[in-house]
Amino acid sequence: MIKVEGHSNLYRDDNTGAIINTDSAGYNQYVNSISSREIRKKELDDMRKDIDEIKLLLKQFLNKSIHQ
Repeated sequence: MIKVEGHSNLYRDDNTGAIINTDSAGYNQYVNSISSREIRKKELDDMRKDIDEIKLLLKQFLNKSIHQ
C-alpha cells in the first residue's frame, strides 16, 4: 500500500487503486454516532406516538363529557 501524501491515515491499494482509511478510532466514533442517532430517532418516534395517543384519549374524554 502507498501512503497518500498529506493524509496520515489514508493509503492507496497497489492492486485496485482504492483509498483505504486506517483510522479505526475515527471509524468507531462514526459507527457510535450513527447508533446514537438511531436511538434518539426511535425515542422521538415513540414520544410522538404517545402524544398522539394522549390527544386521542383527551378528545374522547371531552366528547364524552360534552354529550352527557
